[in-house]
Amino acid sequence: MKKIITIAGSNSQKSINKSLISYTTSLLENLEIISIDLNNYVLPIYGVDFEAENGIPTAIKRLDELFNEADGFIISLAEHNGSYTAVFKNTLDWLSRASMKIWREKPMLLMATSPGGRGGTTVLQSAKAYFPYLGGNVIADFSLPNFYDNFSKGEIFDNALKEELSQKKLLFEQHLNTK
Repeated sequence: MKKIITIAGSNSQKSINKSLISYTTSLLENLEIISIDLNNYVLPIYGVDFEAENGIPTAIKRLDELFNEADGFIISLAEHNGSYTAVFKNTLDWLSRASMKIWREKPMLLMATSPGGRGGTTVLQSAKAYFPYLGGNVIADFSLPNFYDNFSKGEIFDNALKEELSQKKLLFEQHLNTK
């Protein structure tokens, strides 16, 4: 059975990106889902001096090992001031010290949502440009605008957005099955 790692790029307990991932994974069949909660990987702020003195944190080594086992990734990025959240960026910085090709050329479905009309588009664009440098094989991306207007009771209820996500999910699954 294929293993998919999911990550919401937020450390908020009430993350709307975690809700979007939960909904998306509920649409998947015959896959093992490994959900990464960044709250379970508390890390010092990355710095070369800290790394020289202390090495790579054990939490990053465990995460890096999990990434080796994955067949693909679904990531939903929270947007802070047009960029990654501090917790997500710090995790990326540490992971790049364990393996520069963090994503190991494995298929990725990138998503973002926000309460606003752009739906995290800026951070999504940044990730689409940056992740290939880190070994990302971005198959599809999806932005859910106006989260609180388009998502309720654990699902997207706007039919056009629901269909768009369904098509992106299908494309992602097709790439998983060719590996």
